[in-house]
Amino acid sequence: MTQTLTLAQSRLLAPAGLGLEVLDQAFGRLMGPGVDFGDLYFQHSRRESWMVEDGIVKDGSHAIEQGVGVRAVSGEKTGFAYSDDIRAEALLESAAAARAISRDGQQHRAGQRIVVPGRELYAPLDPIEGLGADDKISALRAVDQWLREADPRVKQVIVSLSGGVDTVLIARSDGVLASDVRPLVRFNVQVIVEQDGRREQGYAGAGGRYSYEELFSGGRPQAVAREALRQALV
Repeated sequence: MTQTLTLAQSRLLAPAGLGLEVLDQAFGRLMGPGVDFGDLYFQHSRRESWMVEDGIVKDGSHAIEQGVGVRAVSGEKTGFAYSDDIRAEALLESAAAARAISRDGQQHRAGQRIVVPGRELYAPLDPIEGLGADDKISALRAVDQWLREADPRVKQVIVSLSGGVDTVLIARSDGVLASDVRPLVRFNVQVIVEQDGRREQGYAGAGGRYSYEELFSGGRPQAVAREALRQALV
């Protein structure tokens, strides 16, 4: 079992007391007569965002969403069902609902499970867990302070930070089992300068599929702030 699959199972199935065997139960309900192909798509999404305006925390939010989608293909027809409840009962009900589009025909059974590791393009991490709330706020305030010290014409600074992780588990009736853990972080700076009674603003940002620690390393926050200031002064 790959690290990504272990994480996906722990976030999507384990909280409901489920293991991979529940997939076999779901396909047993889904793959009725006339259903040619089916798949299950589990997703867990975790998000947070912070905004500091002139050194004051103006916004902080956190959200978690999860659910499972079930698809059954019967000839040219496709049936879908969705549930934001990943308990066994809800999953089996969704499988039965998706199968309702089936036509009379040959019984297709689920294949032997095959784990597809895929090509790792980024680390399967949760950036939200990397830094505490106080450290995130301190990092944003440090950018505010840096800008004000860099140029006395700076009148307003808005610094925002967002991060999240999507965890996906896909199971197909032909036995293919795949997973992905997709982190994403973003850092934005908006600065307003004033000179001779005239105000101008600049904006810059950076981000990627990595941790907050990497986002704040190598002088990246200052580089983003410098670019926002440059735009405001052009």
